[in-house]
Parts: sequence; structure tokens; C-alpha cells
Amino acid sequence: MKLEGKVVIITGGAGGIGKETSLLFASEGAHVVVADYNKELAEATASEVDGFGVEVDVTKRAQVNRMVEDVIARYGRIDILLNNAGITMDSTLVKMSQEQWDNVIAINQTGVFHCTQAVVPHMIEAGFGRIINTSSIVGRMGNFGQTNYAATKAAVIAMTQTWAKELGRKGINVNAVAPGFIMTPMTEKMPEQVLQGMKEKVSLQRLGTPRDIANTFLFLASNDSSYINGAVIPVDGGLSI
Repeated sequence: MKLEGKVVIITGGAGGIGKETSLLFASEGAHVVVADYNKELAEATASEVDGFGVEVDVTKRAQVNRMVEDVIARYGRIDILLNNAGITMDSTLVKMSQEQWDNVIAINQTGVFHCTQAVVPHMIEAGFGRIINTSSIVGRMGNFGQTNYAATKAAVIAMTQTWAKELGRKGINVNAVAPGFIMTPMTEKMPEQVLQGMKEKVSLQRLGTPRDIANTFLFLASNDSSYINGAVIPVDGGLSI
């Protein structure tokens, strides 16, 4: 198994791509910490993977610190951090409210900073770590109505590459995944004509699945990617080419 005995924190780990990744990592032998804003969902997913469910708001540094302390107390170390928590609050530039801007920045960008800064000292002490950040193709391409979301995903790319430079010498690999159009419970509610239009933009002519993203996370978390650092891997079916 690729992650035998590894301790993994997955933020936003209770639903969608996060849940799929929690299930996959557990099947590969990891001790999975399912960290999510929704306590009930975190605990439910954790029970499925024989893991540890934690309620955490990544915008609150005190809660993040407490989560890290609890994980260290339970397992003694943290090997892998997957920063996957994120939200969208879409609007065009002229209509976007301050609240929409602030909320998306707080979770998608500041939350990644909080979690990584809290975990990294333990990885440095161990001389080993894997940090995986969830970006998006819109972080490089932009997208209509997503000024806030695109800005955060571009920031995640910049943070990933900066941390790779800073932490590589400490034995810590930092990489990012940039998903394209992924079929989730949210997209499943879209009208069929909208979904068809999305598919037609993708050279593979289909939407991705949560497992497509989870498989890439697994690659980056495992020893198979030991010489990859500072990469941003698009998983978009060719949408961004």
C-alpha cells in the first residue's frame, strides 16, 4: 500500500473530492484525519475510513492550532497535509459584494496559509513531509464571474511554488493540483445543456470525477512523486491546453 502508516490531514475532507480522497487514502493504509467545517459530516466520513473526524474552521487560527495539537497528541506526527477546503461565491466584478470577496479569500487562501504554517514545524522536526494544495485551472486562466475564486487559486499556486523553494531543503515536497470541470453533487444539479456545453470545451469530451482528482493527490502523497516539488498538475481533460 502506498501510504501505509502515514498520518494525513485532509481539510474539506468530508464531502465531494475530499471524501473520495479520504476513502482512497485510507484504502492505501493511511491514518486519515477528516477535517471539515461540518462536524457531523467529518465524523461520519471518519467512521467510514476508521479515521479521526475534526471540526475546524480554517479561517480561525486558534481552531487550526488546536486541530494540529490534537493530531500530534493522537498520532505523534503529521506526514501529509492536503489543503482541500474551499468555497465559491460567484459574481461579476461590478456586482461582487465585500462579503463575497472576504469569505472566499478567508477560506481558500488564508485557510491554506493557516493550516500549512501550523503543520510545517512538525514536518521540519521530522525531516519529512508532503503538502498538497488544491488550486484550479481558473487560477491560471481566470473565469467569468469568479474574480474572488480565481484570485485565491492563483495565490495557492504562488504559495505552493514559494513553499517548495523554502521547504524542499527540509525534506518537504510541496505541490498543487489544478482541477478542471469535475462532476460533483453541485454540478449534477446543473441543467443538461449546461453540462453538455462544459463537456464540449474539454478535449476528452467528459467531465472529471472526484476519483480522477483523488488519484492525483495519491500520486503526490506517495513516494512515487519523491522528486516532484513545486509542480502544479492540471487534471482537466485537456481544457487548459
